[in-house]
Amino acid sequence: MNTLFYKIIEFFIIFIAMPIAFIFDYPIWIKLSVGLLGFIYIIYILVTKEQVDLKINKDLNWYWFWKQTLLKFCAISVLTTIFVWFTNKVALFHVIINKPGLWLFILFVYTVLSVYPQEIVYRTFFFKRYAPHIRHKKLLWFTNALVFSVGHMFFKNELVLVLTFLGGFLFAMTYYKTNSTFLVSIEHAIYGCWLFTVGMGEMLGFPQ
Repeated sequence: MNTLFYKIIEFFIIFIAMPIAFIFDYPIWIKLSVGLLGFIYIIYILVTKEQVDLKINKDLNWYWFWKQTLLKFCAISVLTTIFVWFTNKVALFHVIINKPGLWLFILFVYTVLSVYPQEIVYRTFFFKRYAPHIRHKKLLWFTNALVFSVGHMFFKNELVLVLTFLGGFLFAMTYYKTNSTFLVSIEHAIYGCWLFTVGMGEMLGFPQ
């Protein structure tokens, strides 16, 4: 089979068909099984076909990363705090104030079991497999942000789609410039944990 044609089919199944299928109601164990098989396939392709080394690169530009990330985080924290204040004041910092133990537990579980696997799929796999075929970097970032948003359609929430598209665009830029799953995972975790902390976690499936 032609390599490009195979990748097109692969892209459609992983980033379009599977996320849309998760919108419908059927047993959760089937969804988890499909998701796990998809993730195993992705790891297999990264290791055997793309020969990706998932170890942390020792030559990371930490200064640039933290400068950019903290600047973006400052803007995000201000905007989201204002948003929660005006739309659901009761939820503002509710979990960290009233359930600090749960807050710490969720931050850990989310970072380890959600953020890192997402970045392997949506940044590492996506860029290694498809970046060579999308030469214009902004189109590449836009496409990545779009499929990242589609991947969250199962929440059935328009605001989630907007937030994940914007976040996906930021993560795509970071991965493109650093080529580091580790760094983009840190950035993803910071923003995601903040949304939970500030009071926007419920729409993203966090317990409140």
